[in-house]
Amino acid sequence: MDVRAALNQICQANGPSGFETQAIQCASQLLKPLVDETWIDRAGNLIGVRRCGKAHAKRVLLDAHLDEVGLIVTGIDGGFLRFQTIGGVDVRILADREVTLLTDPPLFGVITCLPPHIQDKEAFDQTPAIEKLLIDVGLSAEQAKERIPLGTPAVFRSDCFSLGERNFCGKALDDRAGFVALLCALERLQQEPLPVDLYVMGSTQEEVGGLGAGNGAYAICPDCCVAVDVTFGQSPDTPKEKTFQLGSGAAIGVGPNMTRWMSQRMIGLAQEEKIPYQIEVMEGSSGTNGWAMQIVREGIATMVVSLPIKNMHTPVEVLALSDLEAVSALIAAFIRSFEEETQ
Repeated sequence: MDVRAALNQICQANGPSGFETQAIQCASQLLKPLVDETWIDRAGNLIGVRRCGKAHAKRVLLDAHLDEVGLIVTGIDGGFLRFQTIGGVDVRILADREVTLLTDPPLFGVITCLPPHIQDKEAFDQTPAIEKLLIDVGLSAEQAKERIPLGTPAVFRSDCFSLGERNFCGKALDDRAGFVALLCALERLQQEPLPVDLYVMGSTQEEVGGLGAGNGAYAICPDCCVAVDVTFGQSPDTPKEKTFQLGSGAAIGVGPNMTRWMSQRMIGLAQEEKIPYQIEVMEGSSGTNGWAMQIVREGIATMVVSLPIKNMHTPVEVLALSDLEAVSALIAAFIRSFEEETQ
């Protein structure tokens, strides 16, 4: 698989939480050649399955969410749009941003800001409240009301591109990069018999509470599930004890939100197969779909494996391609390990 091309294709699709249709359709085209069957469930999740052909086989669910953070229109003020955020968007990054409004056809807009020349010192040193920001779409008030219904979502407008030889930059890498890692894992397993029925879910609404993953896991009823998501990449201004070095491998979750045997197996497999890895200690909620999936039905054994990215929840998220490969190799090794368990 051309990883850069797959990332570019899926990240350019627009799909904020609750409005993931375009991203789901794009992901479906990438997933279909690698599984026996795909479908979209009632929660909007994309689900694919590759069956092993064995009676009463265990079910393993791999999840990566396809929604991205975004904005939603709450009002129209003289042709300008008032808005609120969908998911955890840092208000500090919004001024001057280009956005795409998901109308039919889409409209482009820019978030306004005051030039520094006409700001007083107090305003210059403060982050403007979101209520003070507006989206300029270049329309009159009448045109805006006609073409942009209240509740219209918007996403960051951004290109994807290579950043040096080893890194990749773009919007929605959280968590489309996780989904591409699952595609790469499927590709690694493509010519091998499976010891389990393998389900892959591109889930919805993670950024607003993990609603899609919980519903999907309930319906599939797996024996165990792995949430593949992103974690905080290290940069000069981040605390080293809370962040992870890009290029140092998959971040394997350890903590009360992780099923212990799954964490131990992941670490053991990484060591045996010389897959680069890091340990991510999660003292409480992982902040991922793992938290939602582990409590459905009578409870599901759950694990989180993460891909470090910098600039999370911005239009310029950055990852190391080698980390994505490490995550995919680890997931493939985990699936193969069920053959040894059966024997």
